[in-house]
Amino acid sequence: MITKEGVVTEIVGTQAWVTTTRSKSCDACEAKDSCGEYSKSEKMTIQVPNSLNVSTGDSVIVGFKTAPLLKITFLLYIFPIILLIVGAATGESISIQLNTDSSLTSLIVGVSFFTASFFVIKFINNIWALKKEFQPFLMRLTHKKNSFLCTSSRNTTH
Repeated sequence: MITKEGVVTEIVGTQAWVTTTRSKSCDACEAKDSCGEYSKSEKMTIQVPNSLNVSTGDSVIVGFKTAPLLKITFLLYIFPIILLIVGAATGESISIQLNTDSSLTSLIVGVSFFTASFFVIKFINNIWALKKEFQPFLMRLTHKKNSFLCTSSRNTTH
């Protein structure tokens, strides 16, 4: 489970917008320049269901399950490579039937499969985006902004 501490900045309906600080590991990441999460700003804001009935200014812990992250990682990094290899192998085998240059056919079919993988990724992304398991969630409230301990001192006479 990946967790991140943040502050609720806005409540819109049943959704809470939580601002967190970017992890120091982002600075060392090789893909930071192409990543949508990495920017010059130290802050990032995410939307989560307001399952804990938090208010603006509350400090919270946001969680994201690891298993969906592994599925996403496979889909983005491994799946296109698999389709590239399958496409190249398919191109090699159909080049014999088409009586064409096997290297050129492998290249064309491999690149076509690789390109098609991005359309498949986009389609799967649209499906997974609606599933609850692929969305971050509020784990716990760590500090309520306006939590005062009210003690009433009444002068009562007996």
